Amino acid sequence: MTYISWSNWSGTASSTASRVVFPTERDGVVAAVSAAAADGLRIKAVGSGHSFTAAAATTGVRVELGALSSLLSVDAAARLVTVQAGMPLHRLNVALATHGLALPNLGDIDTQTISGALATGTHGTGGRFGCLSTFVEAIEIVTGTGEVLRCSRSSSPEVFAAAAVNLGALGIVTELTLRCVDAFTLRASEQPAPLPSVLADLDSLVGLNDHVEFYWFPYTDRVQLKRNNRVAADDEPLARWRGWLDDEFLSNRVFAAACRLGRAAPRTVPTISRVSSWALAPRTYTGPSHEVFCTPRRVRFVEMEYGLPRDALRPALAELRRIVDSLPSAVVFPVEVRFTGADDLWLSHGYGRDSAYIAIHQYVGMPYEEYFKRFEAVATSLGGRPHWGKLHYRDAAYLTSAYPRFADFRAVRDKLDPDRLFANEYLDRVLG
Repeated sequence: MTYISWSNWSGTASSTASRVVFPTERDGVVAAVSAAAADGLRIKAVGSGHSFTAAAATTGVRVELGALSSLLSVDAAARLVTVQAGMPLHRLNVALATHGLALPNLGDIDTQTISGALATGTHGTGGRFGCLSTFVEAIEIVTGTGEVLRCSRSSSPEVFAAAAVNLGALGIVTELTLRCVDAFTLRASEQPAPLPSVLADLDSLVGLNDHVEFYWFPYTDRVQLKRNNRVAADDEPLARWRGWLDDEFLSNRVFAAACRLGRAAPRTVPTISRVSSWALAPRTYTGPSHEVFCTPRRVRFVEMEYGLPRDALRPALAELRRIVDSLPSAVVFPVEVRFTGADDLWLSHGYGRDSAYIAIHQYVGMPYEEYFKRFEAVATSLGGRPHWGKLHYRDAAYLTSAYPRFADFRAVRDKLDPDRLFANEYLDRVLG
């Protein structure tokens, strides 16, 4: 028997499977599920490993989806595309662009597989947009009973409401049909700003811009404010040298060096943060939507993110600032704040409410648990919901109270995976 190890991008989760399979078609996934059941093994699919949790970890059968990564069909008139589950977002975005299409919104990282991104509730920012799973029209999934099930809002709508953000708990997704929009151009405006003024203007910033977010630099009153809005023409493209300088050299190479310095000499971190808050100059440019939304992230970190009711953002940030100032260890990474609109997917962080998201990070190798746990206590006291793809310490007892349809999700799981073929330690904790 061959044992093959796996670890995620950040190094926060790892496992060794008893066997690994590489299906090239749906029938291969069905065969793998049936064989795992016959052998009394659990089975999990993995994508790019960019989730910070152990949601994909298994000591049973690991299913690598890399060969299931084709664009199967495009209906440009209806703006519908069907894609296999293992397609990475960066490849999907380029493929859609060649057909004059795009996803309506994206996060700022595009290395995830489409199925992994949707399973964990990946989101971008924009007060009128839900998480990426709201763009799903239909899902094909191999269940724990070996059935190939296809669901949509009109066919098996309750299964669809559960499967759109599924945590990998209901089966292995093999295909997805996505509702796209015509390809569009964004005008990006990025500039440093004082945190108090951003918070004072928050309602208008979120309401008047298609997409807005900001990064707060710890130990300062400074943020980097980013606004992306749809425009008719790509008439102000970013110069190649400026893109390399800002997004590769400063944001990756120089920042990596600063993080290494902060890890070696923690007392330098407040100075590093103050310098960083002034280092990025204002810029405005236009570009295809996926090129503006997504940026390269080469500096490794660990992350926790909580979705909060929109009106809880200000008190949450105030408490977070006090936590950062009182920690025995330094925080070298900026704090990211984003916004989404309400949606109706059962385990979406934005289910039933407009949300503000606070994402906290720490450079790999630096202490983070006290920071994360103290922030989590604040976030949960304000009704926060942990991002399924980021580190958190909550269990089913809390999550039952946080998600109105949590019991309904578990009922669908009982039907689709009655023998818990797709379970692991992480799912045992969060689902009970």
